[in-house]
Amino acid sequence: MKAVLVTGSTGGIGTATVGLLRRRGFTVYAGARGPADFGPEVRVVPLDVTDPESVAAAAKRIEGEVDGLAAVVNNAGVIVQGPIELVPADEWRRQLEVNTLGPASVIREFLPLLRSGTAPRTPGRIVNVSAATGRVAMPLLGALSASKAGLEALSNALRLELAPWKIPVVVIEPGTTETEIFARAGIAADAALRRADRSRVDLYRAHLAAYEKAMTRFKPGPVDKVAEVIVRAVESRSPRRRYAVAEARTFGAVLPNLPAPLRDRLLATATGLSGVRAAGS
Repeated sequence: MKAVLVTGSTGGIGTATVGLLRRRGFTVYAGARGPADFGPEVRVVPLDVTDPESVAAAAKRIEGEVDGLAAVVNNAGVIVQGPIELVPADEWRRQLEVNTLGPASVIREFLPLLRSGTAPRTPGRIVNVSAATGRVAMPLLGALSASKAGLEALSNALRLELAPWKIPVVVIEPGTTETEIFARAGIAADAALRRADRSRVDLYRAHLAAYEKAMTRFKPGPVDKVAEVIVRAVESRSPRRRYAVAEARTFGAVLPNLPAPLRDRLLATATGLSGVRAAGS
């Protein structure tokens, strides 16, 4: 039996990945914070990646049902957006707890099952869903960029630490996708702005307006394309270290290699900030 755990299974990329893995013949454990129903062929497991006790309980349950896991897909994630000056401390914590500390907790608890794998000498693998912002920090997405940079560093360190057991560590970089995560991020950002000091918010009005306008130029792609890449990373006999989808292939591969001044100019232009001037100037 080939069993896989997918965190953040109840929306967007997670739901599409669970469905595709099931159709490919895997026994899928769908980690979910709340109620979820994928049908009788998917095993829903209560799992809040920000709660170490919840993660440990999920690992204990799965350990009682399977001898090992073919893969753990760390897909759970949130987006916290806004100027760093205006992001409240609790939103910073939420960003890092879900995107960085959460995967670390999941990996820590589930590594014994990955070492067991699916057969003798066939260990499982770790698939971490990151973002191009983990390699290229984006303005007004500083919190997200920091959390994904942490996930990138975690993945790179793990790859070397787990090499003696031949456990691959794969990073997936989705592009902009048709998922509710962006809408939820906008709602959370609006709520944070309402809590912030009005005089400070006013300093960033032009930033926010220019960024919102610029983002309308990015056409979201289907979540199914990302799910296909994740499943490819799960099934491949020799998975690559990194798979990038859509515009992430260019964004994450090209921009990090450019001289910093040029990279900054391109990012400022792409996000609409190149023409923004300090308020009152």
